[in-house]
Amino acid sequence: MSHATFSPLWQRIQQRSMSTLSVMGMTKNTGKTVCLNHLLTQADRCSVAVGITSIGRDGEERDQVFSIPKPPVRVWPGCLVATARDTLLRASIRWKQIGGTGIDSPMGEILIIKALDHGDMEIAGASRSHDQHKVIALLKQCGAALVILDGALGRSHHASPAIADGVVLSTGAAIGGGIQDVIRKTRDRLAILGIAEVDAALGAQVQPLFQQGGVAVWNAQGEALFDARMATLNAAATLLDLPVSDMATIAVSGAVGRSLWQALTTLLGSHPGLTLVVADGTKLFVDATDVAIFTKRGGRLLALRGIRIAGITLNPFSPFGGSFEAGEFLAAARHAFPEHVVTDVMLETQSTLEGTLS
Repeated sequence: MSHATFSPLWQRIQQRSMSTLSVMGMTKNTGKTVCLNHLLTQADRCSVAVGITSIGRDGEERDQVFSIPKPPVRVWPGCLVATARDTLLRASIRWKQIGGTGIDSPMGEILIIKALDHGDMEIAGASRSHDQHKVIALLKQCGAALVILDGALGRSHHASPAIADGVVLSTGAAIGGGIQDVIRKTRDRLAILGIAEVDAALGAQVQPLFQQGGVAVWNAQGEALFDARMATLNAAATLLDLPVSDMATIAVSGAVGRSLWQALTTLLGSHPGLTLVVADGTKLFVDATDVAIFTKRGGRLLALRGIRIAGITLNPFSPFGGSFEAGEFLAAARHAFPEHVVTDVMLETQSTLEGTLS
């Protein structure tokens, strides 16, 4: 099969030797499942052994939030799937169980199966981060050269795409507003997802905190001043009350919401050059303008593990009205994000078919 047969998005994933990929939607109905199916088709054409699982649930017939019909996840023969036992009762394909994971979910144990046909499946995987790591490892042990994670809704705090080598971000008209509004919101999300990774020395300093969970504070010499296993939602008042005069670095393992962010901004005022380390950009439940102000005031915002954007996919259709002209949306997004592979996989497939027929 010629190199040109493969999509630019697939070629980028292959060029960067990614073995774990997360597909993450900006919101519901931005084309995440369509992107997922495109990647599964490309993997089959390229004879790449692929494993797939979902953070939570996907592939169900109707969207669980808005009751809108959803495209099913379409697997190929040989595809490895990690999914909850109950979802297999509704699969339209024949399958063979390869093994169990010992991980329970509301729909039964997460099992690893091999698809024997090309067809539709609902996929419901593990929701906790350490369980996702286990599932990925098992899929690779069973022969998957590429594991694709179907990401969670929005910036989910319980499941991070940073466990993957790369992230495909799906965006589209369903976000609301005009084309330029969607591009601006997508740019803001990319700015938060793309915060820089810590260097080796700082990474070694903060790593124990992220392994145990909680909040910790160090001075400029790297000496621990405070270390507690506590919910980050309750950390704001504790940090503000610390009797510390030389606070240099704060690490927070969990989600950073509005109240904690305000406390951190206050602390930056009394501790110039303050460094904040979060697990990754998905843990920040703040706006891109908040991040920009923090850094402009001299603060440093870093991630324990940076997120690599593998590409951006577009869905010009919105089930709520206000759809875009596909070609116009694609041109505008490519102009806005020249450093990324930007594609509309439906438009791309249509163009390929027309080229084949002409």
